[in-house]
Amino acid sequence: MKDITHKPTSERFARAQAMLRIDPAILRATGHGRNTDKGDAIEASRVAGIMAVKRTWEALPFCHPLAITACDVHFEFLDEGIYLEVSATCVGPTGVEMETLYAASVAAMNLYDMLKPHASADTGLISVTDIKLVEKRGGKSDFRDPVSVRAAIVVTSDAVVSGVKEDRAGHIVRDRLLKKEGVDIVDYIVLGNDPAPIAQTLDALLARDLDLIVTVGGTGLEPHARTVEVVEQRIQRPIPGIMEAARQHGQARTPRALLSRGVAGQAGHCLLVTFPGSSAGARQTCDAVLTGLLASVRPAPSSS
Repeated sequence: MKDITHKPTSERFARAQAMLRIDPAILRATGHGRNTDKGDAIEASRVAGIMAVKRTWEALPFCHPLAITACDVHFEFLDEGIYLEVSATCVGPTGVEMETLYAASVAAMNLYDMLKPHASADTGLISVTDIKLVEKRGGKSDFRDPVSVRAAIVVTSDAVVSGVKEDRAGHIVRDRLLKKEGVDIVDYIVLGNDPAPIAQTLDALLARDLDLIVTVGGTGLEPHARTVEVVEQRIQRPIPGIMEAARQHGQARTPRALLSRGVAGQAGHCLLVTFPGSSAGARQTCDAVLTGLLASVRPAPSSS
């Protein structure tokens, strides 16, 4: 089963359909499925669909258990049979497409089971068809924007500069921005913890009209960790929600997340964000904020 531990939760919605093709004579004879030999086929199938949404993970081995917060099964009578739709909502790390598809098929099969005793050679066969996804919403695909973002990464670590520590956190952030998000990384700079070079580097990058500057490191409680203070001096409009989301996401995975002093905000057009210098912290911050962060970034206005 795919590991989704790292994924942040968001509201998810999906809607799937199925079609029970049946002779109209059967529907007339059973009061549109309300009076079959086995009982009310419509309400029984509604319950079957709702139960299936909540228990998909037990039937499909690679589906994750989800806390379903809303579900509806809708029936419509057509000339060729009964059309049904199942919709579901959850707040979770993965979508509910399979839940609605499975539920639509189960509801349709329950209709089939309760109506088939009323079929005959004269009325013809009953069939279940057209099971498919109709709509899905939620997750990072809703926030993808085709705009090009120009960014720079500034790693601040005495240990990395001296060669004592490998620059893993910076590479994690770079790879996520470049390879997974398609961000144009125009500069990648590694510095020590001295505030003066950090300040000079940030000022030079801000003068280049970049869309995004990410610092990696210097967000902890060590006396030499001063990156946050340097960045704060350049932020004109704080955006506390970015790091609040990162800390909330991280706190569910490690108790140390609350010790991060990371900040974020705008300096003119550019968005400045401070990421932790640990590999786990950098990875979790990427998971928590990149989707929303990049959706809010817009390229610098053209000077022409």
